[in-house]
Amino acid sequence: MAEVLSQNEIDALLHALSSGEVDFQEIKEVESSKKVKKYDFKNPQKIAKDQLRTLEIIHENLGRLFQTFLSGYLRAPVKISILTVDQFAYSEFSNAISNPAFISIIDFKPLNGQILIDISTNVAYSMIDRLLGGDGSKDQDLRVFTEIELTLLEGMMDKAMSLIKEAWSNVIDLKPKLDKIEVNPQFAQIVPHNETIALITFNLEIGSKEGMLNICIPYLVIEPILDKLSTRFWFSTTQKELSEKELLTIKNRMLDTKVPVRVELGSTVVRIKDILTLQEGDVIRLDTGIDEKAKVRIGSNVKYYGNVGKTKKKMAVKIINVAKDGDD
Repeated sequence: MAEVLSQNEIDALLHALSSGEVDFQEIKEVESSKKVKKYDFKNPQKIAKDQLRTLEIIHENLGRLFQTFLSGYLRAPVKISILTVDQFAYSEFSNAISNPAFISIIDFKPLNGQILIDISTNVAYSMIDRLLGGDGSKDQDLRVFTEIELTLLEGMMDKAMSLIKEAWSNVIDLKPKLDKIEVNPQFAQIVPHNETIALITFNLEIGSKEGMLNICIPYLVIEPILDKLSTRFWFSTTQKELSEKELLTIKNRMLDTKVPVRVELGSTVVRIKDILTLQEGDVIRLDTGIDEKAKVRIGSNVKYYGNVGKTKKKMAVKIINVAKDGDD
């Protein structure tokens, strides 16, 4: 952000320019010089910002689905909110994972490769406690998961695969499958250390427990569908052109649609006590004159004006003109 000068600093700068202490040409040369942007060749930025934004949209939807699923599955209030979506080298992500960990390795078929879902161990302990009948509020010491606990967590994550499929449905028809649960980050090497990954980080709250949920998607996995990971493609999927057959079907259905038509002779305001005493033969004075046109309403909107009369012993209205708002 540019530094804001105070009035005294501005006055001093103007004085220095007028006295010759500061050369205006030197300032101009500095401003016109090209700025050099640093680039880390060890961590190349392969995923465009537009594609990262689409990943954020996808996983915002996944977060809502996962929140609803966990609330019912754990019978507890769950809140999931997305924090960041960025790209890193895989080593930066793997080195930050605690040991023991709760890592789900998922086959991302039909795409080649796997993704990781890492959930903080303190949240995982709370999930296990709730699945076993507890309230999940007790603090647990950092320890290795037992076989029974891993079986419970595996069953939960296996049921969540349909949520991933639904979240990605606008981009690709995925068939995700839980490969295994890994507790040691060293055994969860799905790509080389220097490979670029997209990392989506969520804040996960289950009752009083709070932790992180990270989704690691290697660049090599989503490379075949990168052209679809753009906001232009994303929104165009919901705005595809209709075929002639579809347009004809819509037109025919519209023409066959029935709408209420009412003729309004006029209106007035009557007190409730007068309505209660109304009898046959009483006259109610309307706010329209005898020469004024009756309003023809289509639905709730005035579309036409006409004259009231009779045709073949039935009341009728003859359309005289179209209401100004209904010319189109």
